[in-house]
Amino acid sequence: MINEIKNSAQERMGKTIESLKTNLNKIRTGRAHPSLLDNITIQYYGMDTPLNQVGNVAVSDARTLAITVFDKSMIGAVEKAILSSDLGLNPSSQGTLIRIPLPPLTEERRKDLVKVVRGEAENGKVAIRNIRRDANSDLKSLNKEKEISDDELRQSEDEVQKITDTFVKQVDDVLADKEKELMEI
Repeated sequence: MINEIKNSAQERMGKTIESLKTNLNKIRTGRAHPSLLDNITIQYYGMDTPLNQVGNVAVSDARTLAITVFDKSMIGAVEKAILSSDLGLNPSSQGTLIRIPLPPLTEERRKDLVKVVRGEAENGKVAIRNIRRDANSDLKSLNKEKEISDDELRQSEDEVQKITDTFVKQVDDVLADKEKELMEI
């Protein structure tokens, strides 16, 4: 029973780290990466369709994304969706190919992005602490029902804390990597 609680907490904390990494990948670093356009949807036959289902997104060079649209009639809608997104990108089309040059980041914009990244990391830490709290409350309820002893409770809480510390350190490592990536020119 104790192991189930610890394993569940560890699994949920791992998912929190993955979620944090996904969220940080969406923050632009000045380098072209197809995941920058993951949140963009296009009206396609009356339905919101993700960009990667309307065309193929690829990196043509370090600062340029290229989208090959499957249906030529969708080029205007794709360009409009990219322009209306909050990414600040200006696409230009050449036949069925849309090129998106990424403008270099200013120092001020880099510092703003670092603040956003730190906020995301803090949200990740809060989520991990909430998972720890849930695990500890489950352990306390087992103790209350006399399914585990007080010594087992304290030992299990210590183990949950060690797991939490490990994942908080992973959040710090991910944050440091992203900050370094943002601040390099």
